[in-house]
Amino acid sequence: MKSNSLSPNSNSQHHRLPRNQQAVLDALNQQPYPLSAQELCGVVREHQAIGLATVYRALEALKLHGLVQSRASANGELLYSPIEQDQHYLTCLQCGQSFPLEQCPVRDLEAHLHPSVPFKIYYHTLEFFGLCEPCTHQPK
Repeated sequence: MKSNSLSPNSNSQHHRLPRNQQAVLDALNQQPYPLSAQELCGVVREHQAIGLATVYRALEALKLHGLVQSRASANGELLYSPIEQDQHYLTCLQCGQSFPLEQCPVRDLEAHLHPSVPFKIYYHTLEFFGLCEPCTHQPK
């Protein structure tokens, strides 16, 4: 899924991404699940030299282009994924495990909002917090 230009979501679709942003985006596109910036830095380093601060800057720029989304894990760490991975979770507050939902329950709402509000929507997040089945049966 290698692409050197911005997606149609971007305001600047005729410009190429800088090399580090493209490397970060390519690495994310190859992952089946969201990664932290540190994990992503390790993946990109398999192909080129890059620092963690550069990865963070690239991720922020990619978010502003509407190409990358982030969500906070149960421990507060941000996890990044491509916009195309429209995934939502049930997250256990005790063990921190996240369980993906089978489908996006707000996709229709986003489609309804898109033409009716003066706002360009890049992505949305939805996460439910509680206790998973094993944690509900643990002694307190």
